[in-house]
Amino acid sequence: MSGIPVADDVLDAAVAVKPLPEVAAALGVSANKVRQMLRDGELIAVRRDGELCVPGDFFVKDGIVKGLGGTITVLADSGFSRTEMLRWLFTADDTLPGSTPINALRTSHGTEVKRRAQAMAF
Repeated sequence: MSGIPVADDVLDAAVAVKPLPEVAAALGVSANKVRQMLRDGELIAVRRDGELCVPGDFFVKDGIVKGLGGTITVLADSGFSRTEMLRWLFTADDTLPGSTPINALRTSHGTEVKRRAQAMAF
């Protein structure tokens, strides 16, 4: 394939995903740019129904959720696989505002999410 890292689809079936052309349109970039973002670790893709997709929760009205790329980097530096990152981002945590790390990022609690991601490395 094209060297794009793909996580196992460990998401609940109810979690909406966007195919790459839809991601490109939403971000106002080319599909090639989205593929590069996936290779660079700015986003995480899954294969759903044979199509490469990105979780819809990774996006807000004006682009990618603030802090997502940094959180992915911290998790990667901690040795997490793409699948483990995805699982962690969508796992319920009642001690976080927003109840999951991705929802905490979506509600501007990125510092706390990154702090927890860094703590897991030790």
